Amino acid sequence: MTDHRDISPDQIFQVGFGFWGSKVLLSAVEIGLFTELASAPQSLASLSRRLDLHPRAAADFLDALVSMGFLARENGLYANTPTTDAYLDRSKESYVGGLLEMASVRMYPFWGSLTEALRTGLPQNEAKNGGPDPFQAIYADPDVLKGFLQAMTGISRPVAASIGERFNWSSYRTFADIGCAQGGLMTHVAARHPHLKGVGFDLPPVRPVFEHHVRSAGLQDKLRFEGGDFFVDALPEAEVLVLGHILHDWDLERKRALVAKCYEALRGGGALIVYDALIDDERRTNTFGLLMSLNMLIETPGGYDYTGPDCEGWMRAAGFRMTRTEMLTSTHGMVVGFK
Repeated sequence: MTDHRDISPDQIFQVGFGFWGSKVLLSAVEIGLFTELASAPQSLASLSRRLDLHPRAAADFLDALVSMGFLARENGLYANTPTTDAYLDRSKESYVGGLLEMASVRMYPFWGSLTEALRTGLPQNEAKNGGPDPFQAIYADPDVLKGFLQAMTGISRPVAASIGERFNWSSYRTFADIGCAQGGLMTHVAARHPHLKGVGFDLPPVRPVFEHHVRSAGLQDKLRFEGGDFFVDALPEAEVLVLGHILHDWDLERKRALVAKCYEALRGGGALIVYDALIDDERRTNTFGLLMSLNMLIETPGGYDYTGPDCEGWMRAAGFRMTRTEMLTSTHGMVVGFK
């Protein structure tokens, strides 16, 4: 019999009520708290006035963020921490809060129906009960689309920087990002490797957001956009193709089909780079990857995340002669196949 004096339910409660802390952070990002504090520390009264916080809630809200390590407080003034100042100030290039804004407004309510998703295997987003396909809705509204694409840049930024450093780009002259979103990976890679020229491939409504981002980076002479549907239209010709946060959207049949289509589009000697929140081989340690796969359950009819060996198997079946998997961050990895 277990001696209950030697164990504690603390972890159970911390995880079980983890949504409390999660929503406090998401709401802070949503209302622009960290951007407001980027210029200078402020008092409780000042923040309450500028962010329209009710006096009943303001102190507990801000002090909860202090206790979680997202704000500092000294002599009655609240300030960003180095981490929140770097990553949650909307005015900075390093901002990753776009994804959190989307999580607060869209994803958080849908995750409340996870139990139903586990029992039915069906999405719990806007498409539930015959509603519109969420991606069609996102791409139909320019403002919503811009926010979504910025969110994709946010989650991909650390991975993009790592791919720019760790893949051997010196052997290649051209690359194409299939499902390029804003072009965040492309600007990182092209800035680090000036000899490269690239094509961003995505649905036509993405063009203005991509081109604005590329112009802001001063890389319009290196990077161009091509509109199309990667399941329907021909892929751009390039020596390296990239699929980032794409494969996990689809069921196994479409995963295999897209990898095979990339193989056919590549020139001899070319390479395919796939990156996602790869689940560890033993399915024990990359909690983010496993939760991302559950998010695909919430958001898509058949999508799921996968391991590096899974993806290598799809690549070899398509004809790639050599494959390898490499973790890039604590949560994300890339699988590379060489034709």
